[in-house]
This record gives sequence, structure tokens and C-alpha cells, in this order.
Amino acid sequence: MGLDTAWARAWVSRSAEVVSEHKTELITLDREIGDGDHGENLDRGFTAVLAKLDDLPAEARPGDVLKLVATTLISTVGGASGPLYGTAYLKGAQAVADADSLDADAVVAFLTAARDGVVLRGKAEVGDKTMIDAWTPAVDAASAAAQSGAGGAEVLSVAAEAAERGAETTDALVARKGRASYLGERAIGHRDPGAVSTALLLRAAADTASAS
Repeated sequence: MGLDTAWARAWVSRSAEVVSEHKTELITLDREIGDGDHGENLDRGFTAVLAKLDDLPAEARPGDVLKLVATTLISTVGGASGPLYGTAYLKGAQAVADADSLDADAVVAFLTAARDGVVLRGKAEVGDKTMIDAWTPAVDAASAAAQSGAGGAEVLSVAAEAAERGAETTDALVARKGRASYLGERAIGHRDPGAVSTALLLRAAADTASAS
């Protein structure tokens, strides 16, 4: 079974809950190597998205929901996370714009386009201690799972697991992008907040998919 608009709406709702639940954690992580606003900004952004969900027409497709996330985050979230996540959701939405529901291949297309959007906007690559260290393992794992015949929900689950492992790897990295890069080796031992929030959002996607 594909992942339809009801799932996309549920993902947004769960994302808002998860970000709120982990807001303090994300603030703390960002305070250690950044400016401390990551959790607050994401919470504000997803709260704004949630308030607009009911404005979508009944015939909205999953891509329409994802585009709403993109435009709202871009317009309401400050710092780097607004443009980065906004671009991710926008590029991902464009990749699945015509789909009434997402099968495994569409999930991979969404994740790949979202990751590539972050790369385009942030110019980061794996090993730079950014959210790309969660996004790229997620894309790679999702692609492999889809090629092996997994369904959309399973592909999301595999992607979330890979993102979580990817976030953990940032502990040992020296930051090469963003404010954290000013710390040099002092950033070692701290987990990147963007990688953590990426893992949280993909886990929310997987959890809502398995429940649908």
C-alpha cells in the first residue's frame, strides 16, 4: 500500500509533536556548537505548519502537503534551518508532485531530492558534521531497500535507522560548515543538531507509515 495524503498529514502532525518533545535537547545540542536556536526555530516552524494543514483542499496530494511544509518553514523559521529544511521539503515535494500516494520508489525519489536540496543550499557533504551526515545514509539505505523489494513503509523505516546511525557518527567529526566550523577540534564530542533533527523527522515519517 502506498503512502497517501492522510499519511503526509499524519507525518506533519507527528513531526510537530516530536520537535516539541525534543526542543530542549536540540537547543542544548546547538548551544554547544552553534547559536542555540535550532530547537526553538524548528518548533516554531512546525507549529506554524500544523496551523495551516486544515487549509489544504480535500483533494490535496502528498506533494501538496510537503510543499506546504516547505513554504511555511522558509517563511517562519530563522537561522540556517529554515532555508535548509524548506529547500529539502520543496525539492522533495517537486519529486513526487504528481503522485496520489508514494510507493517505495517514490519514497526514494523524495528522500534523494530532499537531500540534494540541502546539498545545493548548504554546500555540505558527508563528513562535514551537518545534517547531510544523516540524510545521505538515509538515502543510500532507502535506495538499497527499495531495490530489494521493500515497500514504502519499510523503506522509510530503514531510512530512519540509517539517519539515526548517521547522526551518531557526527560526534567524532570536526565541523567544516556553519557556525560549528569556528570551533575546530573543539566540536569533537558534540552531536550535530541538524543531523539529530533530520533523524527525528525521518523517524516520525516511518512511525506514521507503519501505523497507516
